[in-house]
Amino acid sequence: MGLPESVHRDIRELHLFRDMADAHFTDLMHGAYVQNFPPQIELISEGDTSDFLHIILSGSVDLFSAWNKRETSMATVRPISTFILAATILDAPYLMSARTLTKSRIALIPSQDVRAVFDADNAFARAIVAELAQCYRSMVKAQKDLKLRTSLERLANFLLRQRIQSGGSATFELDFEKRHLAAVLGMTPENLSRAFKGLQPYGVEVDGMQITITDPGDLASFAKPNPLIDDHST
Repeated sequence: MGLPESVHRDIRELHLFRDMADAHFTDLMHGAYVQNFPPQIELISEGDTSDFLHIILSGSVDLFSAWNKRETSMATVRPISTFILAATILDAPYLMSARTLTKSRIALIPSQDVRAVFDADNAFARAIVAELAQCYRSMVKAQKDLKLRTSLERLANFLLRQRIQSGGSATFELDFEKRHLAAVLGMTPENLSRAFKGLQPYGVEVDGMQITITDPGDLASFAKPNPLIDDHST
């Protein structure tokens, strides 16, 4: 099927592909294709070997894991980015599963092609190392958030980050359902509901999926945001 030219441009602009040689990028895109998926479709399964590197072009994807009849969300992936790059490079089993949260458009690049170009293109190899290092740092920060903070502190800092991502508006919408948010924050839905009530004295108001922070300074004073935990861009 191949990729539309607009998708070629979007992928080429990603840091991972930006500096690689044109010929190697063409080789990489030769076997790639785009597919549209409805919500709640499982894209990859934990334990399977990576056949494709996935690039989300639109929509959102939940990375999750399950064990002994329990399940937890590990991360949410949004455009435009790759996910589970490590399994592709190592030709190793996925450590997480992935499913669409919303209608999503995803490009798929054969993993064997990615590994071949990794061996041939130094700029691409360096970009992959940088990408994996960034993923590692984000995972460390997520672990610090989970292990060093109470559930109330985790929710408070999440809301402050969401406020920033929404342009600093006092009122914003959660972009996924509260059940999913609870899993991301390491809570049960019941604990999340109690945590929202616990943040009311700090100016947090909840109306369905709509959040209003009436006093962000007071909430920040309680949450104590720290860039070594909360800034996933570095």
